[in-house]
This record gives sequence, C-alpha cells and structure tokens, in this order.
Amino acid sequence: MTVDAVERAQVGPLLAQWRRRRGISQLELANLAGVSARHVGFVETGRSQPSREMLLRLAEHLDVPLRDRNTLLLAAGYAPVFQEKALDDPAMRPVLDAVRRVLHGHRPYPALVLDGRRNIVASNEPFDRLFTAGVAPHLLAPPANVLRLVLHPDGMAPRIVNLGQWRAKLLTGLARRAALDERLRPLHEELLGYPCDQPVPELHVPGPDEIMIPLELRHGDRELSFIGTIATFGTARDLTMAELIIESFFPADDRTAAYLTGS
Repeated sequence: MTVDAVERAQVGPLLAQWRRRRGISQLELANLAGVSARHVGFVETGRSQPSREMLLRLAEHLDVPLRDRNTLLLAAGYAPVFQEKALDDPAMRPVLDAVRRVLHGHRPYPALVLDGRRNIVASNEPFDRLFTAGVAPHLLAPPANVLRLVLHPDGMAPRIVNLGQWRAKLLTGLARRAALDERLRPLHEELLGYPCDQPVPELHVPGPDEIMIPLELRHGDRELSFIGTIATFGTARDLTMAELIIESFFPADDRTAAYLTGS
C-alpha cells in the first residue's frame, strides 16, 4: 500500500479486512485479545480509536505480517514500529550466518533463500548446478527472481516436465500475495504473459494416490523429481528478516535420491 493510500485509509476497515481474511468473527477476535466484541466492533466502524498497543495486540492475534502491521499503525495515525534493515547491515550478520549454515547443511539437496519479493538472496551449489543449468544469464543477474527463473521460456520452464501444474501453483500463490502486497503486482502481470505449451489447470483435483505436486525436472538425459519445503524465522521483528524464506528441496523418488547422493 502506498503512502497516499495509507493516508486515505481508515484503520477500522483495514482491520476488518484482515479479520475476514483470517475467517474469524469479532467475538472470536475479542476473546483472543481479551477485550469485548463491542470494542472490536467500534474499532472496525471507526467509533473508537484504538491505542497503539491495542492495535498491535489485535494484529498479533490476526497474524498480520509485520509490513502490514506498520500499515495499520500509519492508518491509525501512529508511527511504524517495525524497521527494515538491509541485508548488509551488521545486525543481520547472525541471520545470514544461519542461512549459510542451513544451505551448506542441506547438501547434496538443492536449497535457496528468498526475500519478500521472491528474489534470490543465496543458494547452495546443488541448486545452482541442477536448477540454473542452461538458464539465460539475464535471468540470473542480481536481483534474480525465482518465479521469473522458473516460468520464463529462457529459464527453467523448458525443462519442467509438469510445467502447467507448477505454473498454476506459482501464479495462484503469487496472485494471493499480490492482493496484499502491491510490490508484487507488476511481477504477477509479467508472469501471466509468459507462454506455456501445457494445459494450466484452474483447479487441481488430486488422484487417489497423489499426496503432493512434485517438481519434475529434466537434467541432461534424466528426469529428477523433487518435493519442496519452506521455513521462515518465526520470531523476527525486522521486516527484512520476517520476509526471508528458506526453500529446501528433497528427492521425491528413489531414482532422484540415488542420483543426488551418488549411490
């Protein structure tokens, strides 16, 4: 949300939007926060001006991202409380050290770290070797965006066996995030324009034995299959740290495991 939009917004409707996104009632939120449902209703309609502490308490129970908590504070006339340090700030050194240890420890499996805009912050050697092989150099120039890397016709897309499924999965997730974070909207519009030579399902209905959508990737004369996991820093109080994502890939079948481990 831009500064002008924040200035025009009212905190009550913004708070109500987050409550509805989380699918809870005013009474449920009130019970979580230890206030009356009447007070929550008054805040949402603008009849009551919440204190900074009350607003932060409500946002905490709604699991509002830190960047959006700053937006709520601005809309209520308060200064933001969550800062955003650059990755090269000395205070971020322990975070980057932890990230490097995770990436190193995950070998021989691929892993990478992303920022809030899904730009690649760091990656390990297996990711670089397996996922970026044959990718056009312009897609790897900093800040390299992983969604662009995956879906661009000069990127990984020609090597992804189940590209249609992954395009649907990634664009659906990005659209959901872009609805909350306008910084991602231009990227979403760009990726929508990329070609895809496979059907892109609007809704994926799993088969009876299907438990996940693996990433099926051609690598030389092999087809490798991966499952992905995501980890975040759960106690972060800095915007940059809170938005970091560690994405780790594991073999989804014995053939892939044997190739990655050299067994």
